[in-house]
Amino acid sequence: MLVSDFHFDLPPDRVAQEPLPDRAASRMLHLDRHTGQWLDRTFRYFPSLLKKDDLLVLNNTRVFPARLFGRREGIKSQPVSAANPAARDFLQGRIEVLLTRQLSTDPNDWECLVRPGRKIGVGEHVLFGDDPKHPKLQAEVLSRGAFGERNLRFGKTPNFFAALEVLGHVPLPPYISRDDRPGDRDRYQTVYALERGSVAAPTAGLHFTPEVFSQLRALGIETAEITLHVGLGTFQPVRAQRVEDHRLHKELYSISETAAVQLNRALDSGRRIVAVGTTSVRTLEFAIRQSPDGRLAPGQGEADIFIYPGFEFRVVSAILTNFHLPESTLLMLVCAFAGRDFVLSAYRHAVAANYRFFSYGDCMFAE
Repeated sequence: MLVSDFHFDLPPDRVAQEPLPDRAASRMLHLDRHTGQWLDRTFRYFPSLLKKDDLLVLNNTRVFPARLFGRREGIKSQPVSAANPAARDFLQGRIEVLLTRQLSTDPNDWECLVRPGRKIGVGEHVLFGDDPKHPKLQAEVLSRGAFGERNLRFGKTPNFFAALEVLGHVPLPPYISRDDRPGDRDRYQTVYALERGSVAAPTAGLHFTPEVFSQLRALGIETAEITLHVGLGTFQPVRAQRVEDHRLHKELYSISETAAVQLNRALDSGRRIVAVGTTSVRTLEFAIRQSPDGRLAPGQGEADIFIYPGFEFRVVSAILTNFHLPESTLLMLVCAFAGRDFVLSAYRHAVAANYRFFSYGDCMFAE
């Protein structure tokens, strides 16, 4: 199976650069994979599409300010005239670091993406924070990965995550072509975010509001919360030509005892499990495959499951998800669930109908 089999044409102006003022005002394309039909709706219609005995599963991960801007040690920050931004940054020693995965229980050790990557060698030191009123951080490059990622060790600090809150930036994805703003700290976060650890939002959850949850409760819809901390595995580009040759990075997940009871009860009674977001799908389908008895056990682990057409879904019966990048692993997952030809036809309709794409864009419900 070729990665190019999952291509679709997307005009740049379809990529949402800003969130809507009202989260629940997003459009929603409703796909019925059994009839092969779709309908244009709005997200506010979503609660009415659920059945009373459905179990709605949410990923309660919380995005932290994982993007840092620093400079190489020994190079003073000073104005440099250069038409090429990359050349300017190199001359000034500027470094952009995206923390993608905590490597141990010690918050000082991280797997990172760095830019400009070619110039940052093992053993170099990077400094963050020039304002004397704010905290400072220093990191050493310990090693380099196969795809240019770096392992960084930050110097000891009284509270690493508190320093990130001051020095860090919201890790907006690269297709949002603007700098982050203070409002993104709230808007690039679900209203039910709880467990800190993600470098990208589980974007299907961005449409929910307290009012929507009130509607769900009034309808008697049960919800369960699990956690998958979104890291490099979710947005890593597919470099292989054949889908089967691609491998995902591991991402930390956890399922509480309460959630495991809810999920197993739903599975035992044949109820639908509706996953909010591809991260919830991957957590559930990975966890069930670790079980010797076909039941979901509480606990935590690292998920690296890659879902593409031909995959057998054992847990998830319906998916709420945003629209994804062409030739991405997330699009492949949706195609595995609802059928490649059907999904790509629906995507082409969404493009023609001016749906807003990606993180701050509209959504799709496939059942």
